[in-house]
Amino acid sequence: MKRFEGKVAVVTGASRGIGLATAKRLAQEGATVVATDIANEDLDAAVAALVTEGLSVKAATLDVTRRDQWSEVITDVQDAHGRLDILVNNAGTGDFVDIEATTPEQWRRVTSVNLEGTFFGTQAGIAAMKENGGAIINVASIAANVAEPLLAAYCATKGGVRQLTMAAAVDCARKGYKIRINSIHPGYTNTKLVHDALASLGDKAAEFAEAATKAIPVGRLAEPDEIAGPIAFLASDDAAYMVGSELVVDGGFIAA
Repeated sequence: MKRFEGKVAVVTGASRGIGLATAKRLAQEGATVVATDIANEDLDAAVAALVTEGLSVKAATLDVTRRDQWSEVITDVQDAHGRLDILVNNAGTGDFVDIEATTPEQWRRVTSVNLEGTFFGTQAGIAAMKENGGAIINVASIAANVAEPLLAAYCATKGGVRQLTMAAAVDCARKGYKIRINSIHPGYTNTKLVHDALASLGDKAAEFAEAATKAIPVGRLAEPDEIAGPIAFLASDDAAYMVGSELVVDGGFIAA
């Protein structure tokens, strides 16, 4: 399938995990993808591997918490390609720590990346797409829908992403912009972010991982490719009537 032939996409947090899988999926379906991340070496290596597969992917440095860098990246994309059709706000971070132990520094870091970064990205995407239309997909989490006591800051920010997405989507629709903004809500996924967070629990990591896995009806974590596919769906014309929607991809976690 080449659903994105001739389209230009930007994916944040694309050096690994869901972001990298999404960049690859969009490129496989014909898009020219600008993969961004704050981690230069990891990003360069990841993009180089995709290029060797014959995919049209370029790397760009982007700290999503810096509005000036957003402006630079989007301007560069428009100068180089004349358009922006798809934006995936995927960059995120989090810590396994309860509300009492969460430090102001942790709170501000998680809020800055997850919520403010998505806000800056959504603003930049709307500005770039308002004339010709496009699709913005904000990566939220099932933590926006159900509480996890050890993810207080993460839950708060992902809940914010959920509401930000709906507000921006309705605003654009009522203004007549042909921009669809939707959120995707992954469950526990086999990524470095999840494994690093688990490692921070020390000797409680195995117990937590076992309990989390048992709570998933399919009995395992998602693979990044299994999230990238639904993101590609939201970016495609197949989701033409989806505006402000949330797509849950969690192996049945919430349903159980």
